[in-house]
Amino acid sequence: MEYGIRELSEMAGVSARTLRYYDEIGLLKPLYVSDAGYRFYGETEVAMLQQILFYRERGFGLKQIRQILYREDFDIRNALEEHLSELLRQREHVESLIRTVEQTIRQVKGECKMSNAERFRAFKERIVHENEEKYGSEIREKYGNDEVDAANKKMLDMSEADYERFKNLGEEIQSLLEDGVATGVKPDSEEAKRIAGLHKEWLCMTWKKYTKEMHQGVASMYVCDERFTGHYDAKVAGCAKLLEQAVCFWVDKI
Repeated sequence: MEYGIRELSEMAGVSARTLRYYDEIGLLKPLYVSDAGYRFYGETEVAMLQQILFYRERGFGLKQIRQILYREDFDIRNALEEHLSELLRQREHVESLIRTVEQTIRQVKGECKMSNAERFRAFKERIVHENEEKYGSEIREKYGNDEVDAANKKMLDMSEADYERFKNLGEEIQSLLEDGVATGVKPDSEEAKRIAGLHKEWLCMTWKKYTKEMHQGVASMYVCDERFTGHYDAKVAGCAKLLEQAVCFWVDKI
């Protein structure tokens, strides 16, 4: 079956303008364009549009979606199973938040007691899940399941104060990196030493044990893996490289 652009627009709940833009950027080409310039879409294009919308719902950018959809090994069935798995994880997180809110309400009413760790568990679960989703396979391969599981447990067991410290450390490190890149901080400087020291403290809050070799290994991943680089360089390019260089220079002295 074939659909005109207006029909597909109404069926999918996206504007015709959006569909034309997807065509322009090579994200979703129509099956064919008539002599009069009208776009028509077949079942394959409909299925691809559904995939685009699923990935958009999950927060993927259009450029990233295009790279995924047009890989030689892309398989719609596998993609659907991945979407389902992710949506189930999201549902689990929302249900955890609901339980936390309900338990907090009961505590406010005086019906139960709630530890500080329980107050923030749902938020920490989200961090653990996101880290597993982005980097889990590489980290587990590099350091083993026991190390990663222990790190996840330390995160989930953090007190309110520790959790706040962990978040603040991450934000402070990022801020120092961005300032450092902007001002030309050198890896052998005292500013870089402070960054490396804070990064060690941040890692130790979740690691089962700390070694200089592991610290250097993680730092090297920041520049070797584009996902890590993208995280640190989201606002200012060069932050991941500065962090890696600072760690490698100062790891024996922090």
